Amino acid sequence: MEESGSKDSLQSESIGLASVPDTEAIHQTSLAIYNLSSSNIDAFTLLGIPGLEPYHIWISIPFCFMYLVAIVGNSMLLYLIAVEHSLHAPMFFFLSMLAMTDLIFSTTCVAKTLTILWFGPQTISFPGCLTQLFFLHCSFVLDSAILLAMAFDRYMAICLPWRYTTILTPRTIVKIAVGMSFRSFCVIAPCVFLVNRLPFCRTHIIPHTYCEHIGVARLACADIAINIWYGFCVPVMTVIIDVILIAVSYTLILCAIFHLPSRDARKKALGTCGSHVCVILMFYTPAFFSILAHRFGQNVSHTFHIMFANLYVIIPPALNPIVYGVKTKQIQDKVILLLFPKGSQ
Repeated sequence: MEESGSKDSLQSESIGLASVPDTEAIHQTSLAIYNLSSSNIDAFTLLGIPGLEPYHIWISIPFCFMYLVAIVGNSMLLYLIAVEHSLHAPMFFFLSMLAMTDLIFSTTCVAKTLTILWFGPQTISFPGCLTQLFFLHCSFVLDSAILLAMAFDRYMAICLPWRYTTILTPRTIVKIAVGMSFRSFCVIAPCVFLVNRLPFCRTHIIPHTYCEHIGVARLACADIAINIWYGFCVPVMTVIIDVILIAVSYTLILCAIFHLPSRDARKKALGTCGSHVCVILMFYTPAFFSILAHRFGQNVSHTFHIMFANLYVIIPPALNPIVYGVKTKQIQDKVILLLFPKGSQ
């Protein structure tokens, strides 16, 4: 009887021990269900510039100043081009598109960045993050397309001046504008869908001041190979094609300029292209540096990546209207007339 009692007690203990893994399995299953249910998150938290948190308030001062310069400068360009009939030309239409895109490009990121620098880490909804991501990258690709259109405009004006007005008609310009916008949308829209399909079951904290494609995709608990390859290859190749075509345009422009008979004609032709070349260098040089450093710069500190990415989205939009105001005589004269109406009379 004692032996049978001991056997029964051993069996009950073994049953009790066997029930422990079942309890743990149930717990793990419940955690997995929770993670899956929380994979479609409601919001991310943007931390700002990691490593420079004590200096956020000081960093915000030049950022705020440059943002105000970008807002005032580009708004003034848009106003002058809209009200002055002498500026209703293809070159200035493309310039107004560039100014509008720069306003979207800078406002998409800098407004949120300033909020983080002033008040600390901020939350951004998942739809808001996707919206910011879309307008950031779409504005970048559209900026590149506008610079290509402006290079084509200069090529037509210098190399084929007798066909300038017959080719670049208002209807053609509208078609170019629609085509550039549609191309930018088609290139960037898949990035939004690629991020939207990802499950986010790990951290929801983004060590950045804004949402960008690869930075958000790296938070996912799934394979993001397609995000990396599409995000790097398609937009970058699109911009590289633009750069090649711009280089070809300016090679032909320089050849035409140096064949002009008079020195004054060469100087005037170079002057009309000078502002555009400056804007091209300001746009593409930091852009490619940032893209390559982000993709291959494993030894570059994360703080430098974030800081440079923030400078990139604010410096070109702030400097573009200044460059065109200084280098383009028509705009310079109109700005002086607008700011000092009595002194210019």
